[in-house]
Amino acid sequence: MRRKFVAGNWKMNGSANSIRELLQGIREGAAEVAAVELAVFPSFVYLGLVEQQLSDSSIGWGAQNLSEHASGAHTGEVAGSMLQDFHCDYVIVGHSERRTLYGETDEIVARKFATARKIGLKPILCVGETLQEREQGVTEAVVERQIKAVLDLEGISGFADAVIAYEPVWAIGTGRTATAGQAQEVHAFIRAKLAQLDSALASQVRILYGGSMKAANAAELLAMPDIDGGLIGGASLEAKEFLAIAKAGC
Repeated sequence: MRRKFVAGNWKMNGSANSIRELLQGIREGAAEVAAVELAVFPSFVYLGLVEQQLSDSSIGWGAQNLSEHASGAHTGEVAGSMLQDFHCDYVIVGHSERRTLYGETDEIVARKFATARKIGLKPILCVGETLQEREQGVTEAVVERQIKAVLDLEGISGFADAVIAYEPVWAIGTGRTATAGQAQEVHAFIRAKLAQLDSALASQVRILYGGSMKAANAAELLAMPDIDGGLIGGASLEAKEFLAIAKAGC
């Protein structure tokens, strides 16, 4: 049985005061959703604060990105070993904003995935199509290509300790959301592709939905057999909303 997982990607939002308040609210309600794994993903500069606030809780934390390089002359980048200093559990790789705004290719994302695993961080691999790609009917081809880049580098065993997040780019921050049926179709496709290589592993991999999940639609999405949680953006900045999404998965 796959445990539901609700992860809050705060993106470039928050301040020290707002984060303390947000985490206090999440902590106060976490016991009511204990059946669901919770984790938050702050900007790099607030990882220390998050660790301080959550170290004695059941709530996990991670980073929104990492460098594919271990160290060196890479101004502005953050190495995985630095994330380990803050006891991160997870790291997001290949978020659609990294791909579309910062030009990260499938190959770069795959190398970041491998870097994370090598040092013991659990990668959350984001995959998904643009609106144009969906309208062209190539959603499955795009998602398969993105996953194949990781498989080519790490093999199917690389997904044993990883999470996948399907995030239709057209449904992120737009107010549009894939229907539960549309999301389930892609989630099932991803699981089936992995199952072609290792059916037992595929049945254990958690696949999150990352396209504007909120309290109002979480129950319908999380009821789908292959949707194992959510990678939550804006809704994760409000404790009540974030916890309501998690409650829908209990």
